[in-house]
Amino acid sequence: MSQISLPFDWHGATGGDFLVSDANRIAVAHLERWRDWPLSVSVLTGPPRSGRSTLARHFAQASGGTLIDDAQGQDEHTLFHAWNDAQTQHRPLLMVGHAPPASWTVALPDLASRLAAAPHVAIAEPDEMLARALIQRNLDMAGVRYAADLPDWLLRRIERSYGAIAAVTRLLDRASLSSGRKISVSMARDSLQDAGFLPIVPTDPPLDQRE
Repeated sequence: MSQISLPFDWHGATGGDFLVSDANRIAVAHLERWRDWPLSVSVLTGPPRSGRSTLARHFAQASGGTLIDDAQGQDEHTLFHAWNDAQTQHRPLLMVGHAPPASWTVALPDLASRLAAAPHVAIAEPDEMLARALIQRNLDMAGVRYAADLPDWLLRRIERSYGAIAAVTRLLDRASLSSGRKISVSMARDSLQDAGFLPIVPTDPPLDQRE
């Protein structure tokens, strides 16, 4: 696990540092090597709350390039002209979206052909190492007091996605604030089950044997 330190007051999905793991390492390396791009344009995609916009802003600041976030929702002629400007000005352009460009609905043939030729890198859902780091970071950033075994317990039970990690840690933060208590595994289990996040998995003890 490594991280990119971001020298700005960004409030992205991953806080002040962008955590790098196998889930996003290829995308990070591609953006760092923007000078070697075969075209002056690339496409970055990733799930919600994956830090794709945070990483893209870091790229734009480091390269002096242009960023178009939510590119698949932008006017096609705007994208087409931005593409042409990137080529003529030799200024890198990064288009960011949540789905691969091949799935975008594009009516303009010239834009469709350009998107098909563009390098595309994707941020995947978090691997185990990144998921655990995000769970711990979210709890720490919220100032939550929690049991040392809580991050590993959550890691084994919740959906491994950026959205689920954010939702679960927000819920536990609220539970801690309302109760004024440190979050134990038992408290987390009750809170998540009450909210519909968790069925008890086979490795959990019966209710009368909870810690």
